[in-house]
Amino acid sequence: MKTVILAGGFGTRIGEESVLRPKPMILIGGQPILWHIMKYYSQFGHNEFILCCGYLGHIIKEYFANYYLHQSTVTFDFTDHNRMTIHTNVAEPWRVTLVETGLYTQTGGRVKRAAAYTGGEPFFLTYGDGVADVDLNALLRQHQDSGMLVTLTAVQPGGRFGVLDLESGSCQVKGFREKNREDGGWVNGGFMAVQPEFVERLPDEEGCVLERAPLEELSRAGLLGAYRHHGFWKCMDTQRDREELEQLWRGGKAPWRIWEGEH
Repeated sequence: MKTVILAGGFGTRIGEESVLRPKPMILIGGQPILWHIMKYYSQFGHNEFILCCGYLGHIIKEYFANYYLHQSTVTFDFTDHNRMTIHTNVAEPWRVTLVETGLYTQTGGRVKRAAAYTGGEPFFLTYGDGVADVDLNALLRQHQDSGMLVTLTAVQPGGRFGVLDLESGSCQVKGFREKNREDGGWVNGGFMAVQPEFVERLPDEEGCVLERAPLEELSRAGLLGAYRHHGFWKCMDTQRDREELEQLWRGGKAPWRIWEGEH
């Protein structure tokens, strides 16, 4: 099953790094977060990817154009007409299509344009800046059994700030605690399964925002499902988020790393 990844936004909230590279190309553990997402899907047997490019899309293209070489042990022989010999390679069995979906195109418009490469079949859809330990097999089973046109992964991210435990009826602070996930509402964490019929509902317009009219109308029609995920989920929205993901990776505690070894 193909996986469509939204990778064309400006990512302005993450700061100066987004001036140099698109947010999906910001590094976690020496590899773009986009690579981490693709590695995760690959562990479930999904190795065909369609990337929706926009802002600084050429950087993503150059990364994949050179990916095979960068993962190889290679000899350059300048005495023999600059001959190159590749000895070993550990590149993944990926097929990657990079679609120019427009610089200012919103998420719905990007999906509409990228869907031309899905072969008219159901596909996964997610954002290029979030990692999780979602059970993709369970998500897909629920989606297939439900008859929904789209099933999104619902997560409870909780709050960024600690919560004060206050003595009832007084001004005394009893202590501090982290805000529980259950204290907050459910949000769309991406990791969606999509039927091709949904794409037919999307207008081919630059300003079409997936999370607004298209999904809202689908919910009113009773055709939008939610797979509740109680495990790890993290969106890299700010520099603080990036630092937290980096710490998890370096500490060997990255829940999304379900593969052996690393590059």
